[in-house]
Amino acid sequence: MTTVRRHVIRPSASSGNSVCRRLPALRTKLEREQEALTRWMTRLKRAFHSFEKFQQRVTRLEKQIRTLEEA
Repeated sequence: MTTVRRHVIRPSASSGNSVCRRLPALRTKLEREQEALTRWMTRLKRAFHSFEKFQQRVTRLEKQIRTLEEA
């Protein structure tokens, strides 16, 4: 014989109360994520500038080789 599954009935949470509890936690999480993003942006900028320098060196060397081969 089959039995009906039981459903857990929970009281509905008031929207004002849950917002008051979640807001400080979300602000703290946002602050941490912003700090992490700032650190990553610093690293990314440093890496990008390093990449640009290497690209400029390679371009300059290719140009020098091209001019020497043509002469």
